[in-house]
Amino acid sequence: MENKKTKLTISGNAKKSIKNIEIAKTQGKKTVVIEKQSNRQTNKGNFSRPSGFKSSSFNPKRGTSLKPGFVAKTPSVNNDFEKRKLAEQRATKRLKSDAENKDKKTKSGTKKRELKLTVSRALSDEIESRERSLASIKRARQKELKNSNKDDNKENLKQVKRDVNIPEAITVRELANKMAEQSSNVIKYLFGMGVTVTINQTLAADTAEFLVKEFGHNPIREQKAEEIIQKIKESRSENLKNRPPIVTVMGHVDHGKTSVLDVLRSANVVSGEFGGITQHIGAYQIESNSNKLTFIDTPGHAAFTEMRARGSKLTDVVVLVVAADDGVKPQTVESIKHAKAANVPIVVAINKCDLPDADPQKIKNQLLEHELIAEDLSGDTLMVEISTKTKSNLDKLVETIILQAEILDLKTNFESKATGIVLESKIDVGRGPVATIIVTTGTLKKGDFFVSGLRWGKVRAIINDQGKNINEALPSTPVEILGINGAAKAGDDFIVLDNEKEAKTLSANRATESVDGKNPLTFATQDSAFTDKLAEELNLIIKSDVHGSSEAIRNAIGLIKHDEVKPKIILSDIGMVTETDVTLAKASNAILIAFNVKPSKEAKKLAENEKIKISSYNIIYEVLDYIKTRMSGLLSPDVQEIITGSAQILEIFKVSGAGKVAGSKVTEGEIASNSDVRVIRDGAIIYTGKVGTLFREKNQVKQVNNGQECGITVKDYMDFQKNDTLEAFSVTSTERSIWW
Repeated sequence: MENKKTKLTISGNAKKSIKNIEIAKTQGKKTVVIEKQSNRQTNKGNFSRPSGFKSSSFNPKRGTSLKPGFVAKTPSVNNDFEKRKLAEQRATKRLKSDAENKDKKTKSGTKKRELKLTVSRALSDEIESRERSLASIKRARQKELKNSNKDDNKENLKQVKRDVNIPEAITVRELANKMAEQSSNVIKYLFGMGVTVTINQTLAADTAEFLVKEFGHNPIREQKAEEIIQKIKESRSENLKNRPPIVTVMGHVDHGKTSVLDVLRSANVVSGEFGGITQHIGAYQIESNSNKLTFIDTPGHAAFTEMRARGSKLTDVVVLVVAADDGVKPQTVESIKHAKAANVPIVVAINKCDLPDADPQKIKNQLLEHELIAEDLSGDTLMVEISTKTKSNLDKLVETIILQAEILDLKTNFESKATGIVLESKIDVGRGPVATIIVTTGTLKKGDFFVSGLRWGKVRAIINDQGKNINEALPSTPVEILGINGAAKAGDDFIVLDNEKEAKTLSANRATESVDGKNPLTFATQDSAFTDKLAEELNLIIKSDVHGSSEAIRNAIGLIKHDEVKPKIILSDIGMVTETDVTLAKASNAILIAFNVKPSKEAKKLAENEKIKISSYNIIYEVLDYIKTRMSGLLSPDVQEIITGSAQILEIFKVSGAGKVAGSKVTEGEIASNSDVRVIRDGAIIYTGKVGTLFREKNQVKQVNNGQECGITVKDYMDFQKNDTLEAFSVTSTERSIWW
């Protein structure tokens, strides 16, 4: 404990003080003259503090005694002037010390108690009582306010009314969370209605709507994704301006559709197609006399029906290309049907008019059967005779298309967010999923969030038909889009939305609806339930370059019908063949087909190690022929049995080295040494095997004819009996194939 600092005070009148000073002059420097008063009572350890002279030079601590050798320093005084000066100095020091004591007293009131509390300190005026802290007062006030407002809050508490979105199906937990209610309360209410449910049980939309109303909330039935998209499309049909026409070129295979576009674009696409056959949808834009035209080139092969149908739905004008030397063919008729189904005007381009055997008039007469009447025959169908080789009348064809487009008065909104149609999609090795689209309304810009079918994404790059990067695409412009999160299906819609959240939500809703719409259960019919043998399946894994080709191959394979064997497509995807595809082919014993794609190095190495064959093709009908051949290999061969002869056993002989020999007489036909034979006893077949040896008069022969007697042994059989019948027969098997 710290000792309290106290001061030794010497009091007295002025005369005695001066006298003491004079006495001090005769003493040493370290001596102090103290004069005691007789009437003063001293307490041990405690000094009185009268208002008199205070010695500032001597200030011992509490509990210490004065040493006899200690003398305070006192300056020497020579005359009266110095005495007065010394007195003034000591008076000023006394005043200063009084002021300091007052400051200390005021400060000690605000500080915390630092020393131990004793009886003497408690009785003195220096110690003040400790006040209550501000934090404690604040807590007490808050508690009082809380208790006073508790009753008021109960009276003023009102239920929050919420808007609850209700999908077609929702679980009890999700519904309770949306209403901000406890799940147990919802289940309890349903129990009261006589409905037993669990927290994860799914409720119908009507039941959920009823519960929301009962709990005092506002139910909102969610719209389906397709309804939302339809509303978005309808809202973008304002502020219309003229747009370029979209022209689809259709016709039979090898009639010159791509060649027409090549001449118009001054490019050469045919050389890039395998076998000169178009197997992708191509989209191009040309400009003629400040008029833009967008062309879609569709395949003419029989397997690409879906591509032609897709092109006809998207288009404004159909250009039907017919070869003047070949006439109207099946795909030409199909193209006419697609165009009429879509209510699209047809412009007929009669190609190859430069050939010597070309007959344009014959083509016009053939088209009359399909209600396409030329203008020179008093009809309304525009027909142009052209030649891509000599480039004759191509400008006339373009003028005819522009004229037809002006009649249609094509308009759309340029300012709204873009919508479009996916023509084709593929997975590029360096760029990832790429979608080819045509913008139908609005302007597509970089950074837009979009939904395409079950996929969504953000536009990272826009590439036009010439391979250049552009920042925006106007209506009727064919472009490639990078940034989609997977390969979209050809024919899917393309819709730009406001933000990423909307795109993700709409894509997820579509995916959920597509899963709910499927019915994976297959019900047994009377025929299928009682069939003894299931059909053989040929497992297929197909990897192609673009989605359209994959779709065409799938549909063509689906047309192969047979009672005993059927194709089963395990995987049909786009992109190069990977290790996963090879592993799947091994696990499922499937055929791996690569169409217009190559396997990766790792996949190729794995396929060699696992002895899996990767069949690569570039032309679609070669793929179909290969699948047909492999399916034919699964068919059991056609087995025919021909009875060549029969013999009756008359006697049984035991021959050393040969065992039992059946002495028989040939009753019908002939028996050869290499024939198959069966042993028949009482009308039942006992054994079927091959003839071992054939004896005739102890000589081994190759053949015994009708009416002759012989000895016969059967391989691995000796249990002959008299009157058994030996029937010889031959089996011929022929391989079967699938024809479709």
